[in-house]
Amino acid sequence: MDAQAMHIANGIVNGPVSAIFVVFAVAVLAVCVRRARADLDDRLAPMAGLVSAFIFAVQMLNFQVLPGVSGHLLGGTLAVILVGPWVGALCVSTVLIVQCLLFADGGLTAIGLNITNMALLGTAAGYLLVAGLLRVLPKNPGGLGVTAFAASVVSVVVASQGFVLEYALGGTTDLSLPWISGTMAGVHVLIGIGEGLIAATTVATVARVRPDLVYALRKFRKPVVLEEVAA
Repeated sequence: MDAQAMHIANGIVNGPVSAIFVVFAVAVLAVCVRRARADLDDRLAPMAGLVSAFIFAVQMLNFQVLPGVSGHLLGGTLAVILVGPWVGALCVSTVLIVQCLLFADGGLTAIGLNITNMALLGTAAGYLLVAGLLRVLPKNPGGLGVTAFAASVVSVVVASQGFVLEYALGGTTDLSLPWISGTMAGVHVLIGIGEGLIAATTVATVARVRPDLVYALRKFRKPVVLEEVAA
């Protein structure tokens, strides 16, 4: 199998399973588009463009994991913290599609698999952990940095295990699933730590300079109670 820079290459997962995940990815992205309309405003739209460009840049750092599969920074947690889960998933998906069509990064037949793993599973796991942590951690640059780090590690590992599931359903070579799962998880923990440091530094800096631009701070800040204001 030919190694492909970034993502899953053509032929790693068979055609029927790849097609199923294309349908799944399109359906979920359609939901994201509808939900994102409620979030997009004059503040969020420019930030979404900047986040997409940043994710495109960090995904250029990749590390070979298996034949035809490489690990790299994802940027999903960074996206959900800055622009929210719906817009964040669309940002990552846009990057993956551009990379596939213009730079041949990731197989065209595997685009549904890659979007499912990185844009959907990764961002969903990251957002769920961000939502949980920001209910107990301080909503300041320090707390946001800790949240970004922990959620990045988890989201990257979850995305890597998405590939294990897909390979179990339609892998085209004879490799041990426990070995694949362990290898992917081990390598992606290290990648997640690197991504976590980048995400933590980035979101903490933005929160320190322009907290109004950070979706997570707006979404999970404690509501002001009228009785407290009166007091």
